[in-house]
Amino acid sequence: MGYQSIMNSQGVILWLTGLSGAGKTTIAKGVAQELLTRNWRVELLDGDVVRSNLSQGLGFSKEDRDTNIRRIGFVANLLSRNGVVAIVAAITPYRSIRDELRRTTTNFVEVYVQASLAVCESRDVKGLYVQARAGKIKNFTGISDPYEEPLNPEITCMTEKFTIEQCVSQVVNYLHRQEYIVI
Repeated sequence: MGYQSIMNSQGVILWLTGLSGAGKTTIAKGVAQELLTRNWRVELLDGDVVRSNLSQGLGFSKEDRDTNIRRIGFVANLLSRNGVVAIVAAITPYRSIRDELRRTTTNFVEVYVQASLAVCESRDVKGLYVQARAGKIKNFTGISDPYEEPLNPEITCMTEKFTIEQCVSQVVNYLHRQEYIVI
């Protein structure tokens, strides 16, 4: 069976935002796998991977972060315009740049992957929060740089209360209800 196209030949940008360790990448991979098993065209753009390839050389100032996010948004929009479910997992700490993406892209769905700072720190397998608290990492979101929570996300995945599987189902069911996909 070939790939299914999305209704009206339009894709969707599924933008997962939240603190480091909240579960963005894990949920994004779960959604991608679920859609791939149903023969949907999917591309996963992970913030860390994209930064090391598309935005190499950028730092973590607000300006550099915004530039990185604009680049990811540009690629996601190109994919979406061509009928792909573009899944982005990136901290995207500033509300203004997320709002800009919403205005400048098509079919933008904001997914707030919500977990408290304490829970994110407890999940910190890379030791980033420890390094940030020790002052070894500057401009670390949630510690020395702000994270501005979304005001009106289309979806909020509360990873402290629900399993990853439940969050993946929540996202897939939303996409179906909004007629971005047919399941």
